[in-house]
Amino acid sequence: MAVFLDISMSLDGYVAGPNQTLEQPLGEGGEQLHDWVVRLEAWRKPHGREGGETGPDGDLYAATVARIGAVIMGRRMFSGGQGPWAADPNADAWWGDNPPFHVPVFVLTHHEREPVEKEGGTTFHFVTEGAESALEQARAAAGDKDVSIAGGADVAQQYLRAGAIDDVTLHLAPVLLGGGVSLFGDLGTDLRLMLTNVLEAPLATHLQYQVEG
Repeated sequence: MAVFLDISMSLDGYVAGPNQTLEQPLGEGGEQLHDWVVRLEAWRKPHGREGGETGPDGDLYAATVARIGAVIMGRRMFSGGQGPWAADPNADAWWGDNPPFHVPVFVLTHHEREPVEKEGGTTFHFVTEGAESALEQARAAAGDKDVSIAGGADVAQQYLRAGAIDDVTLHLAPVLLGGGVSLFGDLGTDLRLMLTNVLEAPLATHLQYQVEG
């Protein structure tokens, strides 16, 4: 079983733009980071959308989804909110009744909440005991598949800093955001990555790395 990070990033190192709001959860300009994936059939189908393109980056996305047995994400990625759940205007999250995960999802939060079961095999579990506990639970739930660290940047940094991530895929979009949420900004210089594969496509360059000791 592996633990992996798969995330889209701008050329200047941001995974979200400045001034994030409920209306713009990825900040100003941040939606451009995902232009490469939202056009793909492999992404559109599980999100309930028709059509879409096929090709090498679609195959890469489909292969990534196929390896996921459980997902870990932060509270901000789940709802964009903070504080008590009763005060969160988006407490039911972004994805409606049938989220695209179809596996258990573990949400790091400071506020307790009972699990929320959705259609299609997605159940959101809310973990207040910290990142290590979330990873233990996700590993137990993933079976013979892998654990995906979905983000955001703070969650990714926690697991990278702990040495818990085995491989990283960066979808490098040809976009400059000029500010926002930096993926690696607070990590220092100890992280070592070995490039294992490069896939070039018009809207992103897909860089795959192994995390070295």
